[in-house]
Amino acid sequence: MWQIEPTAGWERDHKHYAKKRPKELAAVLRNLDRYMKFLAASKNSKAVQAGYLHPEPGGVLAVDQKGGGANLQETRLYTYADDDTKTVYLIAIGDKDAQHADIEYCKNFVKTLRNVVEDREDDDADKE
Repeated sequence: MWQIEPTAGWERDHKHYAKKRPKELAAVLRNLDRYMKFLAASKNSKAVQAGYLHPEPGGVLAVDQKGGGANLQETRLYTYADDDTKTVYLIAIGDKDAQHADIEYCKNFVKTLRNVVEDREDDDADKE
């Protein structure tokens, strides 16, 4: 069963979008829910494809606002799905203007997460 793990960056961005762009937030959360249902029915996260999902560098996946109604600002919810732990990390949310900076932030998050996992695995191997 897949679980969602919000990050501090997501929490900060969520508060902003809840106040300033509630319709966009609702649209990406609806699409996140759809994505989670697809994940539950798929072999792995790479098998899931939909028009509102956009692969980004570093294993990051952007969930957009498509299907949420007319006149919505282009919005991306950046996620990372870890197939080993069945965890979807909610990293950040932003508009098209902040896309480049958001992707760099997310790539760094994923890189740090992978390093932490590798360190843990090394520690576990040393204990055996």
